[in-house]
Amino acid sequence: MVANAFAGLLNSSANRHSLFDDAQGIVAGSMLAVLGVTLLSGAGLLAGGTAGLAFLAHYATGFSFGLCFFAVNLPFYYLAFRRLGAAFAIKTFTAIALTSVLSEFVSGFISMAHVDPIAGALFGGLVIGAGMLALFRHRASLGGIGILALYIQDRFGWRAGFVQLGFDGLILALSFLVASPFIIACSVLGAIVLNLTIAINHRKDRYIAM
Repeated sequence: MVANAFAGLLNSSANRHSLFDDAQGIVAGSMLAVLGVTLLSGAGLLAGGTAGLAFLAHYATGFSFGLCFFAVNLPFYYLAFRRLGAAFAIKTFTAIALTSVLSEFVSGFISMAHVDPIAGALFGGLVIGAGMLALFRHRASLGGIGILALYIQDRFGWRAGFVQLGFDGLILALSFLVASPFIIACSVLGAIVLNLTIAINHRKDRYIAM
């Protein structure tokens, strides 16, 4: 019986992930996200969405990025549960918690004395995008304002894309309080790389596993 139960944890198919598949996908995605955040942070860059809010709080208050990232995502867990279901919310909470914890300790294992802002934007955006792809393919995410944008669209009829754009614009405006125009320009470059990585490589009709 124990052997059958263990086999069930490993048993995946063409259209469904096993529990082990999901676990390794969430761990791998979170690790890649942390590596990308380390590159951005080493270059003094920011990001969009809740990661951008966490960076702003980190630079403004001195609290660690991991703590800030976990805190700013707290309001979105309920929305994730209501909008996308319990399984998505639990996986997302796990990914955010793991990313936050790893961010606290990664500096003790990976030290980056100098990261050029342009290189940090290119490599950091690409690595975070790869991590988010891994999470998306296991029906998880790193939280984010996108969930709130979908909720506002359902509740008030405002188009989610414009809501997302408005929030990111506000984050960009606030960035001028803690960063120079050059750093903000490099941060925008990193966001473009990240979103292009996701847009080009993530399509539901190309990847059907749940």
